[in-house]
Amino acid sequence: MEIQFHGATQTVTGSQYIVAVNGSRILLECGLFQGRRKESYERNRNLPFDATSVEAMILSHAHIDHSGNIPNLVRSGFDGPIYCTFATRDLCSAMLRDSAYIHEQDAAYVNKKRVQRGEPPIEPLYTYADAVASLEHFVSVGYDRPVTVAPGVRCTFLDAGHILGSAMVLLELEEGRRKRRLLFTGDLGRRDMPILRDPTPAPLADVLLTESTYGDRLHPSPPEAEARLRDVVVETCVRKGGKVIIPCFAVGRTQEIVYALHRLSLAHEIPDVPIFVDSPLAVNVTEIFRLHPECYDEELRSFIDQDGHLDPFGFRRLRYVREVEDSKAINDMEGPAIIISASGMCEAGRILHHLKHNVWKPHNTVLIVGWQAPNTLGRRLVEKQSPVRIFDEEYPVRARIEVINGYSAHADQAEILAWAAPILPALKQTFVVHGDPAAAGTLADLLRQRGAASVEVPEAGATYPLL
Repeated sequence: MEIQFHGATQTVTGSQYIVAVNGSRILLECGLFQGRRKESYERNRNLPFDATSVEAMILSHAHIDHSGNIPNLVRSGFDGPIYCTFATRDLCSAMLRDSAYIHEQDAAYVNKKRVQRGEPPIEPLYTYADAVASLEHFVSVGYDRPVTVAPGVRCTFLDAGHILGSAMVLLELEEGRRKRRLLFTGDLGRRDMPILRDPTPAPLADVLLTESTYGDRLHPSPPEAEARLRDVVVETCVRKGGKVIIPCFAVGRTQEIVYALHRLSLAHEIPDVPIFVDSPLAVNVTEIFRLHPECYDEELRSFIDQDGHLDPFGFRRLRYVREVEDSKAINDMEGPAIIISASGMCEAGRILHHLKHNVWKPHNTVLIVGWQAPNTLGRRLVEKQSPVRIFDEEYPVRARIEVINGYSAHADQAEILAWAAPILPALKQTFVVHGDPAAAGTLADLLRQRGAASVEVPEAGATYPLL
């Protein structure tokens, strides 16, 4: 028994881990690495392992940094099942096709510039056809229902409370007379957040593979985050007459922000301005949210049932935008507005067009509501860099840049430690992944102090025997 680390090691994106048992190789996650464009393209196109040697894949949730390289996996020869929850399968159906479309469209847009400069064209990372072909491999499994995925490997999905359908993965491994329980957090959610249920308490395990995105910091509370959102909207739209541009992950974060704006609107705490969700993917994903009320927490059920709001993700001033022409018309609109658009790290999609038209205007605000990977446009905005390059052209950053961390769907340091505390004494090994070096290192030190055994922060390419 061993585990190999191929992605999201001392960084957050590109999750890929292989568990080898009884001669079988099980892939946990197949995410896209996000960072500098040329480096990202090369790393994502060239998988660090032989896809044909993988017997099965297990996917914790649908976020692109966990699922986004599945089309390449299948195109590279993988022919096994991909196990995930029902909601994750539905989300991936939308997200992988959207990801492929964006790769194709962005390649076409950039190639127009390259042709003008006499440079050779680039190929999209993968195509729409690749994404559709990968969907044939998905196998949906309910929470708390064990399924055998390979000889001596049984998988159980537990609710992670991170996004719709997100799961922790409990692997029960048996090789000869040896038995081990490996618990992978996926992305661990937070308690008392709107929309979704709290994470399942940690079951006993021998090996823990834990994320550490916010392993070195604490989040503001959800009420604090909502108050900040209200203040930014009022300051920008009322006092400055400007637009609030919100780069937003289409899955989870968009729905959280929409639900918060719905509540603020009902309470008359924000002005009556147009609100746009300008992302075909976010529109499709919101429909999928409506299909899975079994994932809702009691707060959202109460909001729907007691107050008569049959649709928490729809209200009078909110408009979902699908068509390209309607998207372009938003930027021709005068006056205040709130524009929610993908991608969340400002690396692709319609948000780039909204930033191109608005980031240089001082009466506007760019509101960052999610973690930004190093070397992405989103991170450069957070770091107040100016000018920034959008579609190979430079724009000065004169808009106000605001960051709200309280909407994070990732557990912070205290929440991870509290969740893991009951199982720490029984662990034989702990691996800290999915975090920048500072976050992963800090969390690893704290886990050691609290009694976790053999805590490692793996490097990419490292292999460890399961003790």
